[in-house]
Amino acid sequence: MPKARKNKRKVPVTVAAAPSDRSTSAPSSSGPSGSSHPQATRTVIRRFHVLIKRQTQLQNALQSKRRDAAALQTELDAIQREIEELGGLEAYQRMSSIGQSNDRGGGSEKIFIGWLRELEVPQTHKANNSRLRLLEVGALKPDNYAACTSWVDVTPIDLHSRHPSIREQDFLLMDPDEYRERWDAISLSLVLNFVPDAKDRGRMLRLAHTMLRPEGLLFVALPLPCILNSRYLTPEHFQGLMAAVGFEQIRTRWREGGKMAYWLFRKAPSPASTTYQVHLLYQKKTVFRQGDRNNFVILL
Repeated sequence: MPKARKNKRKVPVTVAAAPSDRSTSAPSSSGPSGSSHPQATRTVIRRFHVLIKRQTQLQNALQSKRRDAAALQTELDAIQREIEELGGLEAYQRMSSIGQSNDRGGGSEKIFIGWLRELEVPQTHKANNSRLRLLEVGALKPDNYAACTSWVDVTPIDLHSRHPSIREQDFLLMDPDEYRERWDAISLSLVLNFVPDAKDRGRMLRLAHTMLRPEGLLFVALPLPCILNSRYLTPEHFQGLMAAVGFEQIRTRWREGGKMAYWLFRKAPSPASTTYQVHLLYQKKTVFRQGDRNNFVILL
């Protein structure tokens, strides 16, 4: 007669399972968002994205003074409680930082640095006795470019700084006139997908174009599903949108079945207005895929 199966208590996805006796890995940090397991980390980050997007939608709806304001406020309060239960923005940053740790292959800055070396940027600046002026948006660690200090002068910023060397700053609130053509390069690594509003994502790209010097470089990193599993965005559409902003694609890296996509763009002169139809192509959502898809989109 087969042995009766013992029902195991399920552990929430945001809590790390205890390591087995045979495990050689160190225990993860405690707390509801302290897991260092890759799947749990990704689950928490995705949940934050969903909550923050819905939070923004509700806040905008409440500003329009709708009749169902009470129900909207109730939902907004529930979302805020869940965000706080997950640990707030600091927990999101901690999860993202775990994802960039050396045992996970390091952060996306390694790819960016590799492309800069391919373009011989270090040699150019060393020959001119200068350094690349880099604005790192959404910096979680202050030392991502520590190995390149001889040729990179980095300004790291983030909405909620976790280190004195990271300036607490909302990129979308930076004055475009004050910072016009200030930087040689800007990094938007896992930043666009965290912005809740599709038009703010487009505005972020326009701001980056304004703040870069002529022929300046823009590095973008996104979760691969943002372009391969979205109803409204494909790799070709994204490249066209970037061209409409005024960026020429010079490098890209992603693979089917992977988790991330990376691009390097060079600033080109802002294109002159074309036909009304082409202009609308990037102002309104266009459905490219049907079925079970995500709704990630960037609008100008």
